[in-house]
Amino acid sequence: MKQPWTLADTPFFDAQHEEVIARLNRWISDNRARLADETPQDLQAECRHWLQSLAGHGLLEYAAPAMADGIAPAVDLRAICLVRECLGYYAPLADFVFSMQGIGSAALWQKGDPRLVAPYVQACSQGEKVAAFALTEPDGGSDVAATKTRAVLQGDHYLLDGAKSYISNGGIADFYVVIARTEEAKGASGLSALLVDADTPGLRIHRTIDIIAPHPLAEIHFAQCRVPANRLLGQPGEGFKVAMGVLDIFRSSVGAAALGMGQRALDETLARVSQRQLYGQAMAEMQTVQHKLADMATQLEAARLLVHKAAWCRDVRQRRISTEAAMAKMQGTEAAFQVVDAAVQLWGGMGITCGSVVERLYREVRPMRIYEGATEVQKTIIGRQILKGLA
Repeated sequence: MKQPWTLADTPFFDAQHEEVIARLNRWISDNRARLADETPQDLQAECRHWLQSLAGHGLLEYAAPAMADGIAPAVDLRAICLVRECLGYYAPLADFVFSMQGIGSAALWQKGDPRLVAPYVQACSQGEKVAAFALTEPDGGSDVAATKTRAVLQGDHYLLDGAKSYISNGGIADFYVVIARTEEAKGASGLSALLVDADTPGLRIHRTIDIIAPHPLAEIHFAQCRVPANRLLGQPGEGFKVAMGVLDIFRSSVGAAALGMGQRALDETLARVSQRQLYGQAMAEMQTVQHKLADMATQLEAARLLVHKAAWCRDVRQRRISTEAAMAKMQGTEAAFQVVDAAVQLWGGMGITCGSVVERLYREVRPMRIYEGATEVQKTIIGRQILKGLA
């Protein structure tokens, strides 16, 4: 494993990002024993551990930046990408915890009443509250415009009814940002975003969902769930805009986390092929193996440049990066998956043995091609955007 973690050798970072690297190296040093322990742990307890650890090292400040005097903070997307690549390399569950704190709280500081949401954002940054973003529905998948969950305004409350599925942090979150239909308008224009505390009567965890990556997911049901009207984030009908604003920030960083996993797979494979003997020679001396390693390294480096460019465009050019974020997410996750899959192949039987490092990485990286917009969704975004440029 890399020791110490270093700033990426690309032209997209500033001197301020050296502090991010310093915090990451302190986090690695203080968690060295935990990172080396491959004993299965209780999932919720492990999530809580990483939450406190990330908060204690000031890393959650990048995911849930503080609101000063009620003003929405300036997000450092390059810092988020640096953190996620490192966490993806060392501890994918820690990356999951970090990213969900950001995704679950971003709508609050973007669109919420500062007097109401500032304490929530601060609690997320300090590891005192667990955040969740409830967008996906059982029948909807990536089709946000097909949302069926409804929130009907009655006096000073909304009555929320419906279901959300595959919700990260479902069952352990302290609050949910829920995208629901508040208007009669069809499609995305009738959606709104609501802040819903986990202990609100009418909200219940219908079932937990086990996926190949060991992450806490659940299906959540709402039945006549009373949500104060002041918990509306933004204006009525802005829910789709709120959701896309959150995803535009964090979508690029999914690619960064995947690259961390891909780099770990490559590094572990380099060590293995250098030591393993086949047919009287080290695997590393075989030309076919060298060619595969070359492909793996090049795929990662090319995707890394896309991820860093997308983050730089948002931070420095200060513009929307829907196309760049889609490219970064798509290429980062696809490249990382191909690299991890190649690592499994080079490891042979050990690569498909439960508990081996590349087997664990395979289970972690595979879902990343689906969540926060599947690869096919990213291709649709990119295709539409480049066609707009021809109009």
